[in-house]
Amino acid sequence: MAELIKVISPNVKYMENYIESQYDYHTSVVSGDNGTYTVTPCTTSFTFRTARAVPRLGVMLVGWGGNNGTTVTAAVIANKLGLTWKTKTGTKKANYFGSLFQASTVCLGSGPEGDVYIPFHDLLPMVHPNDIVFDGWDISSMDLGQAMDRAQVLDWALQEKLRPYMSKMRPRRSIYIPEFIAANQKQRADNVIEGTMSEQVEQIRRDIRDFREKSGADKVIVLWTANTERFCDLVPGENDTADNLLATIQRGGEISPSTLFAVASILEGCAYINGSPQNTLVPGAVELAIRHGVFIGGDDFKSGQTKIKSVLVDFLVSAGLKPTAIVSYNHLGNNDGMNLSAPQQFRSKEISKSNVVDDMVQANPLLYAPGEKPDHCVVIKYVPYVGDSKRAMDEYTSEIMMGGTNTIAIHNTCEDSLLASPIILDLVILTELCQRITFRPEGDSEFQTFHSVLSLLSYLCKAPLVPAGAPIVNALFRQRACIENIMRACLGLAPQNHMQLEHKMQRSLFPCTKRIAAATPKHSAGISNGYHPTVINGEQYTNGDHC
Repeated sequence: MAELIKVISPNVKYMENYIESQYDYHTSVVSGDNGTYTVTPCTTSFTFRTARAVPRLGVMLVGWGGNNGTTVTAAVIANKLGLTWKTKTGTKKANYFGSLFQASTVCLGSGPEGDVYIPFHDLLPMVHPNDIVFDGWDISSMDLGQAMDRAQVLDWALQEKLRPYMSKMRPRRSIYIPEFIAANQKQRADNVIEGTMSEQVEQIRRDIRDFREKSGADKVIVLWTANTERFCDLVPGENDTADNLLATIQRGGEISPSTLFAVASILEGCAYINGSPQNTLVPGAVELAIRHGVFIGGDDFKSGQTKIKSVLVDFLVSAGLKPTAIVSYNHLGNNDGMNLSAPQQFRSKEISKSNVVDDMVQANPLLYAPGEKPDHCVVIKYVPYVGDSKRAMDEYTSEIMMGGTNTIAIHNTCEDSLLASPIILDLVILTELCQRITFRPEGDSEFQTFHSVLSLLSYLCKAPLVPAGAPIVNALFRQRACIENIMRACLGLAPQNHMQLEHKMQRSLFPCTKRIAAATPKHSAGISNGYHPTVINGEQYTNGDHC
């Protein structure tokens, strides 16, 4: 795939197989003594290398026959075919609204007419959702056409157009351990893998190999979008190390189905993403992933209410207001809601939703004493009538100046699976891209990959999984900026800092900006009049060598 952006810089090389960039990473090291801080600026030089070839990507979904699994598969088919359908409000056309990479833009830099915005997916070579091949597992034997009907997410006119394609797909048998999900799911479980835990893991591994061979996929990523499980106890000697986890599987101890899928994926060299809130990636699974050099990520899709919370609390705390109580109420009627009506499964969701404000609170000791945090209550109720159209109601109470109070109340109605599906696509696309990025700090002889715990996925997850000892960041715009700036580093571009100093001065000190603005488009390659050409929206403009 040819890149749509060409960076002209001595710090960037376009080789046959790689884009290689030299990048200076600037940080500040702070030490404190009795309220006095010493700040030491530090610069580390990196070489980034991004493989240019985009592979054929296969995605295997655990819970393929559920609302999310059928919706994301149907959406990709509809987009690939360019489907349109009629509704009572007019004709609709397939799109990828809600996807970070397919429906949002980033600022590339300044051009003759101001800032230039490009689609996020154009920064680096990425997999396109239309090219993803799907497969997966489900405890229900329904084909995806029937499952799509059961989910009641998509308009009927669209379902009729999709049914000939969806009905040809049938989930593979899955792992069903009743103790981990609500009892009300038993009626669905007619498509399960029999045998011991060890035999179940081996069957999942065979399924992955079979899919890879039949689909011709160069890479396979496994993603859990099945029911929320109860939390699994962390027991020394059982799941605390990789060896103990594998031994526990051999003897049939307490291991959740999602952890069994994670282990099978890791042993097959496939990245594994946990899209539900349970603690799938226990310490033993994390160690196993690090041992095999496989990416893992999670937990829980960050789609609606939690995404708003991570924005609003960040705004309040950053503005010097003190959130003192956050109350979140949800009701939904899909199968996820039915499963969450069981107390143990709800507890998993409550944990993933409740920690989303912690890093923002801890960042402002002017408002909060050590250990202090807002009262935070999360309620979820199952109301079958509303189906996939989830209702979320939030009340944010903050203390303001001189003992005053400010209350913000929000009512949010959202179609749950239509918010989660683009997140699934972004998760697998970003994970695959990260598999093609390596980097080397100055002085090192070998390139390395990102840590196996892929914290770059945090923007898309309610309860971000991070490497041991790393800070957890929930603030949404910091998470997004992290993704964008790492991708810019792969092109040797500075982080987007939004300073715009060139527009805040009476007399410009930026000949680079002035020359670009005054330049005439050049369509010839190479160097013209002593200036390197730069490309903006397909047009070449000359600018100074020092730019």
